Amino acid sequence: MKNSTQSTINELLAGSIGGAAQVLVGQPLDTIKTRAQIAPQGMFKGPMDILSQTLRKEGFFALYKGMLSPLIGIAGVNSLLFASYGISKRIISPFPNLSLKETAAAGAMAGAANAILASPVEMFKVRMQGQYGAATDKRLRVVFMDMWRDWGFRKGIMRGYWITLAREIPAYAGFYTAFEFSKRKFGKKYGKELPVWALLASGSTGGIAYWLACYPLDVVKSRVQLRATPPSGTPVQYIAHELKTIVAESGVSGLFRGLSPSLLRSIPAAASTFAAFELTREYLEKFTGV
Repeated sequence: MKNSTQSTINELLAGSIGGAAQVLVGQPLDTIKTRAQIAPQGMFKGPMDILSQTLRKEGFFALYKGMLSPLIGIAGVNSLLFASYGISKRIISPFPNLSLKETAAAGAMAGAANAILASPVEMFKVRMQGQYGAATDKRLRVVFMDMWRDWGFRKGIMRGYWITLAREIPAYAGFYTAFEFSKRKFGKKYGKELPVWALLASGSTGGIAYWLACYPLDVVKSRVQLRATPPSGTPVQYIAHELKTIVAESGVSGLFRGLSPSLLRSIPAAASTFAAFELTREYLEKFTGV
C-alpha cells in the first residue's frame, strides 16, 4: 500500500512537470488550431493566414493568449491524468507489463477522470483564444467572473464537460496505446533505458494518435465552450446538433478544421510531455526507491 501511494505521488509530480512542458512548447500552435475551429467563416483563409494575421494585428505574444489558464491548471490536469493512468493500470492488472488492449482500457479510464479538470481549463483557454485583439477583450479573471456570475458552476465553469468526456476517452486510449507501442519497439533495440530521442519519438506518436482518435469531437467542444449561451438538450442531442451544424456550414471537412496545426503541435508538445514525465518519474523512483 505504501509503495502504491508513493508511486501515485511520483506520477502526480512527474505529470505536473510534463504538463508544464506541454503548454510552453505547444501553446502557439494550439492557438492557431482553436482559432481555426471557432473563427467566423471567412475570417481566415487557413492556418498560415491565422498565424500571419495574429502576428500582424496582435503581436507575437498573442500566440500565447489563453496560456495562463492551462499553465495554472495543467499541473493539476496532467497530474490527475498520469496518476489516473497509473492507478487504472494497477486496477486492470497486478502485473506491470499490460497488453496493448489493457493499455487502451487504462488510457480510456484515465481520460474519463482527466475530463473533470480538463473541461474548465480548456473552456477558459478557448474563450481567451476566441478574442482577436479588440479593445473589448477581457482578461482571464474577468472571463472567469462573468461566467460564474451569468451561468454558475454547471452551465458556466463546467460548460462542455460532457463533450470533453466524450473526447478524452478515445483520445487517451489512442494516446497511451501508441506511446507504449512505440516505446516497446524502441525497447527491443535499445533496452530498458531508452535514449531521450526515443522517448521524444514515442511521445510524438502518442500525440498524433490522440488527435486522430477524437478530432471532430474537439471541434464540437471548442464551439460549445465558446457559445454565448449554454447548449440546450441532453449531451447526446447537443453534440449531434453541433455536428450537423458544422457539416451544414462547411461540409465534412469542417469537422477537421485546424487538424494540421494540431498534428504539428502534437509532435513537439506530446514529445516534451512524455519525455519530461518519464525522466522526472525515473528520477523520483531512484530518489524515493519506489
